[in-house]
Amino acid sequence: MQPCDRLTAKEIQVAMLVWEGQTNREIANVVGTTEQVIKNYLRNTFDKLGVWSRLELALYVAAHGGAHWRNPVALAPAAVPSIKEIPAPAHMDKSDQQTPRVSYKTKVSPRLISA
Repeated sequence: MQPCDRLTAKEIQVAMLVWEGQTNREIANVVGTTEQVIKNYLRNTFDKLGVWSRLELALYVAAHGGAHWRNPVALAPAAVPSIKEIPAPAHMDKSDQQTPRVSYKTKVSPRLISA
């Protein structure tokens, strides 16, 4: 079981809105609750995912699919193009096109916890 499998529907919704860059006040308006309730959702989400901040939460969501975070079908490995399949932009000349293009993904490293 993945840590994100333990999240409630509201916690997932709040995490996605954090990833989109919304403030607690904006999230509270979307969800239809108070900022304090959003803070509670965030604290529970941080605990369940092992993150410490909104930034780490946003990076976690981004590293696990971003907009398709909770949609495993969209994350199928066949849907990710290989380096050879990525076309070079039209403005690049022949010498630039010989260099392989590499796509980088954000990776959240696990936080070390000392006792």
